[in-house]
Amino acid sequence: MNDSKKLLSVKNMAKISILSVIAFILMQIELPLPIFPSFLKVDLSDLPALIGGFALGPAVGILIELFKNLMHLARTSTSGVGELANFLVGIALVVPASMIYFRNKTKKNAIIGLLVGTIIMGIVGGLFNYFVLLPFYANVMKFPMDAIVSMGTIVNKNIVDVKTLIFYAIIPFNVFKGVVISVFTLLVYKRISRLL
Repeated sequence: MNDSKKLLSVKNMAKISILSVIAFILMQIELPLPIFPSFLKVDLSDLPALIGGFALGPAVGILIELFKNLMHLARTSTSGVGELANFLVGIALVVPASMIYFRNKTKKNAIIGLLVGTIIMGIVGGLFNYFVLLPFYANVMKFPMDAIVSMGTIVNKNIVDVKTLIFYAIIPFNVFKGVVISVFTLLVYKRISRLL
């Protein structure tokens, strides 16, 4: 059986569906942190995608991220910009982490994969927000960029423009979120992997 048929088997599609629904539910539980602007909230919705990616490969992680965000579009308050951001930043964590772990499933590779994924998540989150997501949000939602920056200034006086918003809020937030999700993955993966 070739890889694409294996990936799209009924058994795997059922696992992907269940993990996507769990990810969607976890996406509803957002926790604001007072050290970051109010529009940045931590959720654990990337955890099922990481678990799926670790167990079944990076393509499964991408599908879980995609389906989770497609389901969330029905509840969007950002005209899809938040979902696009969540998808891009989520796969920046999930793909490298699951690629490294899936090749040789050891605890050491899991830790290396999660570390690499977290770093890439921070970088990708910063770059996409600077060049695509924040300008797109400002244009689509007709929300002035100065207002977005000022949301950062409220929690950190060093945030005075888009670049400092990226360096003092977006990148640290994504790294923090990556670390939190990585810790949860290490805590639960082995227990859950038996079911997958």
